[in-house]
Amino acid sequence: MHLKIEKRATQGITILACHGRIMFGDEANLLRSVLRDVLTTNHKVVVDLADVNHLDSGGLGMLVGVRSTAKADGGDIKLSGLGQRLRDVLQITKLVTVFDVYDTEQQAVEAFGATSA
Repeated sequence: MHLKIEKRATQGITILACHGRIMFGDEANLLRSVLRDVLTTNHKVVVDLADVNHLDSGGLGMLVGVRSTAKADGGDIKLSGLGQRLRDVLQITKLVTVFDVYDTEQQAVEAFGATSA
């Protein structure tokens, strides 16, 4: 497995900083499990992908599925730190309209404040 996830909280928002790759199989399952666990106690999550070097269709599909579940339960998942390659993937797949994407983790955190005001 080539995915490491660091979990921390700031301003009532859980930050999941991912390092490595998110691919169909073990990595996607690990992230799904961590996201589901976090969403049981906190409905505001930022997934920081700044240190992710590869995201395949299985990883992307998992993110879409977990975000849909979170939205249905009143939560939200925002993405931050996407490099150009990951931004291109979201653009090509039209998922840029599904996710709220921010350049930095701080911008994503601040966006939660703007939406709950």
